[in-house]
Formats: sequence, structure tokens, C-alpha cells
Amino acid sequence: MAAGQSRGSNQLVVPQANAALDQLKYEVAQELGIAIPQDGYMGNMATRDAGAIGGNITRRLVQIAEQQLSGGNR
Repeated sequence: MAAGQSRGSNQLVVPQANAALDQLKYEVAQELGIAIPQDGYMGNMATRDAGAIGGNITRRLVQIAEQQLSGGNR
């Protein structure tokens, strides 16, 4: 880990986006057929599944940003 950082120290630039990102996580997991534990603890989730969810979230966020930068709504 880099100096001054600890696990779980990621902070959102826009804290109000937390609910939207959480919703996106559940949508992506559902699309991939991956069940997110009801208690919210993902420590027992397979690394492959967690990576698939994170990768798809990133892909979707990049796509949204590209659309906004191009001024188009596809």
C-alpha cells in the first residue's frame, strides 16, 4: 500500500454519488447472475466474481463519461 493509505480508505469525490454507485453494483451483479450477500459483507465472495462486478462497473462508468463528453445520449 502507498504511504498514507489504508484498506478501505477510498473516498468519493462526490459523496452524494454513493447511493447511485451502490445501485449500479447491484444492477451489474444481477446482469452477471452473481448474488451479492444479503448482509452486505463481500469478504467471502469469490475474487473472480468481485472482479467481474468491478470491471463491468468501470466499463459502464467510462461509457457514461464518454457519452457526456461527446454531448450525446445513446
